[in-house]
Amino acid sequence: MNKHQLILIIEQMTLEEKIAQLTQLASPFFEGSDHEGQITGPMATLGIKEEDIRNSGSVLGASGAKEVIRIQQAHLNKNRLGIPLLFMADVIHGYKTIFPIPLAIGCSWDLELAEKSAEIAAKEAAISGIHVTFAPMVDLVRDPRWGRVMESTGEDPYLNSQFARAFVRGFQGTNLKNDLNRVAACVKHFAAYGAPEGGRDYNTVNMSERQLRESYLSAYKAALDEGCEMVMTSFNTVDGIPATGNKRLIRNLLRGEWEFDGVLISDWGAVKELIPHGVAENESEAAYKAIQAGVDIEMMSSCYVKNLKQLVENGSIDETLIDGAVFRILSLKDKLGLFDNPYRGADEKLEKEIVLCNEHRQIAHKLATKSCVLLKNEAILPLQPKQRVALIGPFAQNGDILGPWSWLGSKEDTIQLYDGIKLKVKSSDIFVAKGCEIETGTEEQLDEALTIAHQADVIILALGESSEMSGEAGSRADIRLPEVQLQLISRLKELRKPMIAVLFNGRPLDLHGVIDQVDAVLEAWYPGTEGGGAIADLLYGDANPSGRLTMSFPYSVGQVPVYYNYFNTGRPKDAPDAQERYVSQYLDIPNEPLFPFGFGLSYTTFSYSEATLSSDYLTPEQPIQVSVQVTNSGEIAGEEVIQLYIRDVVGEVVRPIKELKAFHKIMLHPGETKTVTFTLTEEQLRYYHSDLQFKSDAGEFIAYIGPNSKEGLALMFKLVK
Repeated sequence: MNKHQLILIIEQMTLEEKIAQLTQLASPFFEGSDHEGQITGPMATLGIKEEDIRNSGSVLGASGAKEVIRIQQAHLNKNRLGIPLLFMADVIHGYKTIFPIPLAIGCSWDLELAEKSAEIAAKEAAISGIHVTFAPMVDLVRDPRWGRVMESTGEDPYLNSQFARAFVRGFQGTNLKNDLNRVAACVKHFAAYGAPEGGRDYNTVNMSERQLRESYLSAYKAALDEGCEMVMTSFNTVDGIPATGNKRLIRNLLRGEWEFDGVLISDWGAVKELIPHGVAENESEAAYKAIQAGVDIEMMSSCYVKNLKQLVENGSIDETLIDGAVFRILSLKDKLGLFDNPYRGADEKLEKEIVLCNEHRQIAHKLATKSCVLLKNEAILPLQPKQRVALIGPFAQNGDILGPWSWLGSKEDTIQLYDGIKLKVKSSDIFVAKGCEIETGTEEQLDEALTIAHQADVIILALGESSEMSGEAGSRADIRLPEVQLQLISRLKELRKPMIAVLFNGRPLDLHGVIDQVDAVLEAWYPGTEGGGAIADLLYGDANPSGRLTMSFPYSVGQVPVYYNYFNTGRPKDAPDAQERYVSQYLDIPNEPLFPFGFGLSYTTFSYSEATLSSDYLTPEQPIQVSVQVTNSGEIAGEEVIQLYIRDVVGEVVRPIKELKAFHKIMLHPGETKTVTFTLTEEQLRYYHSDLQFKSDAGEFIAYIGPNSKEGLALMFKLVK
């Protein structure tokens, strides 16, 4: 359809029909749903009428080609103008084939594989009838107490922006109308949802506009520049105003400055939540503020359908506001080809053949392998198949390794750690016991673990958080492993046998009681459907760990938020003339994290040498090249992530100690050397000044090139303008 045809449809619609298009309801409201009529809890209080459902514009959470087709058929039979429904769902890190959580995918530093994971998720979702996924989440995260750090790719604006682009490319492809294996992406949560005070979900966010632009907005903008079709508002405040009713944020910045003309949807119930936030007296005012701000679709609250008509009739809002929202919604339906093919890619036969197929599982296995990060290894890994192994811990035989937002992922389809290890050793050489539950334990469980540990040469501890302990509403003040798991480690330590900890979790942890007790630590995160096999490959050397952290691991929770790209102070602890006491420091713990951004070990070693600049001077017209030689100085092949950071020595406002500007992942065979070259431009040196101008300053810079944010070779250069 062209613009004129869409406008003609809108002109035929009644005001009630338009408003209903702006309402998203969960699948139980719709005829044909597998859960039809199961409207309980908060859903039962919405006061939705039959005509609202008949004219509704989109469905939340329906799944499976059969159900989607039934709902769409029933809807088209009743909808006066035959306007098809949009089907949306949370396909975050996989549909049925579950990939590692996004934080783990970030640790792969592999943009192509990240894009492929989104492409596969889109294919499975599209064949199953989904049109839109509520992904990627690109919120910058610095506080591991917040449960939703698992859904982000980490603490760095540049890296998050690169992954945002990769996920959007994977989900959407280049032609949504004709490529029925893709879905529209919805970037979230706009804006700054990843910075809640105290790391507590839904909590207040308070920062300057300069900081917002400098650190938090870039990844949303990158997703939109890649063509992302939708944006979701966040639950938090931005400069004292909830994002869902924030006209300055949406109308001025998103719609105006960024020229975004796609669909904006609220998060679940966020329009009505303007009332408890204290910026709306009632649902009518909440609807008024949200539509004025620019929210097109209200998800799972009923302020629009109950109040917008009256607000138009009494002159409080202009009907053109509603027309604009409807136009954007219908335009998205047209981009997806729904007016011509309302069932789009939904195909029961293909669904059975393709969803969770071997090809998709192989990619999930590969990505899980590359997402794990080796944090410690005291010459114990890789293991030898002839070693007798005691596999102990609540995750030894546990399918709960998919992580939050795995939606349709099945524990029964998941390769558990025991499944993977038993393919590497003789059945007579592997002994398994729980040792404890995730948060509780019994003496009998501990005794069983000690008994089998006596028979083994090496102990593998499968430890971590249940998936319910992270994700949305999964904030934790104490981010250590549960005490019962720490006690298990302590008791097994008494046996004086080599111990390896494999960690399943959705956030960086305080690893005291783990890192100091065991000989090796493999951070597996929630690795997804193929997790157990991928981890076994790493433990036994069939794959070499190549993951690198994209979020710092704190030394203690008392440090958080702790991140690599911090500002210096007037009294830095590491200054040459620093006093012993009157500097910015903790008296009882280090300032530095336990493991920094970019860190990760390998079974081989890499050396950096011959770092050079093509020139000591960079100009707006003439970039410089930063080169380094990287050698595999070990005995097996491995992948290294070469990272380029810069520091602006003197700025108009304080600049970070280091900022990631580029990275490159390479494979090196033993003894092999490669020269890696990055191009550094004046544009990469720009930042937001106190007047919010985005520009660079002439002067001295330092380029750091190395394996992580803490180590690296330093090179000085000047920007001349």
